[in-house]
Amino acid sequence: MDNRFGDAYARAIHGGADEVDAAASVLAADSGRDAVAARWMRDVVGGCERRGWRGDDLGRMAGRELGALHQRLAQWPDGRSLGDFAREERLTGFAAATAFVELLCLYARLPALPVLAAPAEQAAPPKMLARIRALLAKAESTGYPEEAEALSAKAQHLMARHSIDAALLAAAHADGAAAGARRIWIDGPYEAAKALLLDAVAAANRAQSVWSSEIGFSTVVGHAPDLDAVELLYTSLLVQADRALQGGRTSRSRDFRESFLIAYGSRIRARLTAATAEEESAEATPGLLPALASRALAVEDTTRRLFPTTTTSRLKARDADGWQHGESAADSANLRGQQGS
Repeated sequence: MDNRFGDAYARAIHGGADEVDAAASVLAADSGRDAVAARWMRDVVGGCERRGWRGDDLGRMAGRELGALHQRLAQWPDGRSLGDFAREERLTGFAAATAFVELLCLYARLPALPVLAAPAEQAAPPKMLARIRALLAKAESTGYPEEAEALSAKAQHLMARHSIDAALLAAAHADGAAAGARRIWIDGPYEAAKALLLDAVAAANRAQSVWSSEIGFSTVVGHAPDLDAVELLYTSLLVQADRALQGGRTSRSRDFRESFLIAYGSRIRARLTAATAEEESAEATPGLLPALASRALAVEDTTRRLFPTTTTSRLKARDADGWQHGESAADSANLRGQQGS
């Protein structure tokens, strides 16, 4: 029966709904369906991993392309069977088999991705990251600007200190620590505008961001402390942007929202770049600038290796009111304490 399912699944990969139904019927009718499903999931996921996909990437892709049910199936823990999934989701055997076949077909069609390496140096200690996240969460939720500024300043001090220490340590050991990379998924709507914001944050934190629009994530290349800073700051700024979008009584059309986010990202880029320059000027440690230049070169080399060909694109704002509100929101965003460089 395993061979019968394999033949039916092969036809379903590039077929339509009828072929998917046929493969699901074969699987659902197999008395050993759980073992068959487990073997095929292992094999197909293994193939995806060899093509550069990670487990969390597969789960996000399942949710993006197929829906929440398939994402839950993709994230089903090892040791649980397809039958367990059907019972928990209250699905018939055929419905669970159909979701399974659809998920495997999606995986089989996924393109190859660059294989990402972790940064050579260690990331910030977990306790430090937990403290930074707590500080930023409070800064995002408080209604008092002064309190938000104080909380953000404390978070910025922790991130900046660790990033500078890591650069100087790498230079002192002359190990030329290689850059690593991290995928950051960007949820819709307005993915391109959000990718622009992520690119602004990455550039200000000595990292580079490459947007894979056809898949829905950006790959950020940088050193461990800077990758942590980019992810934390980007998430925080998205929260602040969403809060600003929800306030007021102005139009909330699609053009308004997209123009708002484009302007927000553009102004944030300018503010972050200026803040980075101020932070580096204030740091008088001998050898810091050569150390940072060496790390910038490592980031550039890694980006070119992972993405030998890239293109640039421009986003055009279509709503002047949205642009104005986006710039205003960016000017009000708490950056001094949230920047990770």
